[in-house]
Amino acid sequence: MTEPRPRVFVARVIPDEGLARIREACDVVLWADELPPPRHELLRRVVGMDGLLTLLTDRVDEELLEAAGPGLRVVSNYAVGYDNIDVEACTRREIAVGNTPGVLTETTADLAWALLMAAARRLPEADRYVRRGSWRTWGPMTLLGTDVHGSTLGIVGFGRIGQAVARRARGFGMRVLYHGPHRAPEDVEAETGATMASLEDLLAESDAVSLHVSLDDSTRHLIDARALARMKPTAILVNTSRGPVVDTDALVAALQAGTIWAAGLDVTDPEPLPADHPLVALEQCIVVPHIASASRATRGLMARMAAANLLAGVRGDPLPTPVTAGSTATRPGHRPDGRDRT
Repeated sequence: MTEPRPRVFVARVIPDEGLARIREACDVVLWADELPPPRHELLRRVVGMDGLLTLLTDRVDEELLEAAGPGLRVVSNYAVGYDNIDVEACTRREIAVGNTPGVLTETTADLAWALLMAAARRLPEADRYVRRGSWRTWGPMTLLGTDVHGSTLGIVGFGRIGQAVARRARGFGMRVLYHGPHRAPEDVEAETGATMASLEDLLAESDAVSLHVSLDDSTRHLIDARALARMKPTAILVNTSRGPVVDTDALVAALQAGTIWAAGLDVTDPEPLPADHPLVALEQCIVVPHIASASRATRGLMARMAAANLLAGVRGDPLPTPVTAGSTATRPGHRPDGRDRT
């Protein structure tokens, strides 16, 4: 007798490197729209599922876990971050949680640098200047920006991505300061040329500040009006971490008042940012739609990792990249080979 295939809900179309593998092994309910499923649809679609593949836009909380029912074995997040998931609630229910760490490091560092360079040299403004027909001659005062080479870069959060950003700075002859809860190993400091500093000193001394922290109670609004006031009036703020790390209202006020010179944002609060938001109207603020990982290779690898976590979870196997310590546990009465005991 053929055993029934696991039933899984996939909350968005992901690259075929992962989706094809899931379809081969499971009965898939796929949310195919570009926009995320509305809450009522999400709650309806997860009922009776063995596994969920979610995105940051999908809130996985007690209400959703209750709606899914006791058969849910795994939540696989198509992201490095998992602040959309109540991990403790999943752990209490012995539901494994997985994410896609490590694969975004270099791609996100590339995007942070793209934002820094574009803001420093006013590239979006320059592009718009040409397209609206304002380019009539070369001018000695036209669209003056700031130099990146030889300046000071402050990196807040010195994990894998922060360190990758620092390595790139060496090619620009930059002085690099970093701030984090712990000092980096000596070999990392030697490789990156980075020096640890207090947040206050980093903000005051940096020509550009790049944010690479996770979102929790200690980092929410880490960059507020007080922090922005410590920065140079010529400084650039880059955020590729999470939108709420920056107090949006304070950033608007700082840019409008000239407290800082420019900002480059891959993430915002709220997200998505409405087209009529004050940040969008500011020439010196670059906003892109959360595309730090948006290279074909990286998104494909994320899809493979998310699929691997999902498939391992519905089989009762250890997840390749678990979030919780309990992610390797099997459910009571469930064998690691995926066959229920009778």
